Amino acid sequence: MPFKNADKALRQILTKSKTIALVGASKKPERASNEVMGFLLSRGYNVIPVNPLLADSGDTVYDKKVYATLKDIPVPIDMVDIFRRSDQAGAVVDEAIAVGAKFVWLQEGVVDEDAAQRALDAGLLVAMDTCPYVEIPRLGIDGPDD
Repeated sequence: MPFKNADKALRQILTKSKTIALVGASKKPERASNEVMGFLLSRGYNVIPVNPLLADSGDTVYDKKVYATLKDIPVPIDMVDIFRRSDQAGAVVDEAIAVGAKFVWLQEGVVDEDAAQRALDAGLLVAMDTCPYVEIPRLGIDGPDD
């Protein structure tokens, strides 16, 4: 049965996540990942950019240190926000499970039914083929719960 987002799960993910690892982070302001990162930061989330190329060059995004992988992040991760192609998303979901993330969010256009099921089976809540930039205002969420 195909995965379907549920408002209750989206609300829980968006209110209970404080620390978000954003995989596929970009310094380029025209990229969706950059715009969404800025939006999430403006709503009070702690967003940690993940991009191996930027990490290797010592770059920052929104003055935040960029990490190469999820396992390099030295703090617990609530949500992993995935800006990768669908054929690459499964490996990121598996890494999210391995590091103990609570939630995975596959962005608009990113669909991997098998990966979503693996995350659900591991006890994570999942959002797929949608964007927090859209869902936060639609659900009337200000940001993470205190």
